[in-house]
Amino acid sequence: MGAFKILFNVVILLSTSMIGFFYGLKFNKRAKNLLDLEYCIRILKSEVIIGNTPLSIALENTYKKGKGEISNIFRIIKEDLINEKREDIYYSFLNLEDILANKYMLNKEDIELLFFLGKVLGKTNRADQEKNFIFILDQISNLRVQANLEKVRNGKLYPSLGVLIGLGIIIIFI
Repeated sequence: MGAFKILFNVVILLSTSMIGFFYGLKFNKRAKNLLDLEYCIRILKSEVIIGNTPLSIALENTYKKGKGEISNIFRIIKEDLINEKREDIYYSFLNLEDILANKYMLNKEDIELLFFLGKVLGKTNRADQEKNFIFILDQISNLRVQANLEKVRNGKLYPSLGVLIGLGIIIIFI
């Protein structure tokens, strides 16, 4: 009976610790994805503004040259533009909302900024697009700073909280 209690307590402690650890990873993943997204948007800016590359080719080049897992969204957008024969890239961005939130752990504010990129990309002249890219990159930089602060604060909080909740449950059962 004593061995069963010890095993039960260990399982509780490990499971609550793992839940806290994985919840804390969410903040790390968001900060990393925002950093990689900023890099990808810089590539897209250079393709569109400096290279004067057609949008579908610029999206493909951004996917190939981009860093991290988040560069896949540019491939998905390109494929959606071509396969669905969309005339407005904004609708391709709208299709990514669930993927951005669930897979890449971006919050609503991050996603709205990407939607803004979809609204303005390819619809204005080069000077206006350059201003919009500068605005978007500044906003992503601000969001990245905010995400890093959340990562520092919450990245340690949730694993510790998981251990403490596990210990609390064990104490209650004893």
